[in-house]
Amino acid sequence: MKGRIIFKGEVKGEALVTSQPISFYGGVDPESGVLVEKGHELEGKNLKGKILVFPNGKGSTVGSYGIYRMKKNNVAPVGMINKECETIVAVGAIISEIPCVDKIDILQIKTGDTIEIKNNLVNIKK
Repeated sequence: MKGRIIFKGEVKGEALVTSQPISFYGGVDPESGVLVEKGHELEGKNLKGKILVFPNGKGSTVGSYGIYRMKKNNVAPVGMINKECETIVAVGAIISEIPCVDKIDILQIKTGDTIEIKNNLVNIKK
């Protein structure tokens, strides 16, 4: 699949997929990388080392700094794929130097798939 580069890079990892938006301010613990938002379908899951696949971010602009804190604490996802990347996630990916692509049909990706991001290309291995 071909998407739009938010932050370029090449990375490979296991997909962690949600159909729900993610708040990186209050929804994810920046010390552990665990999604803590009550009722979220990824509640209790660790984002560390995963290719995080989600439609978009939500919430406060402080969420960009939440992504950066996860990176500094070595608990961030290694890559992010969005249906539509908005400013909060874009800034977080850029300042944290996490490869990020959007304009991707995320419904084609399942948790556990091996994903390879090469700049604007996303390859899926089931």
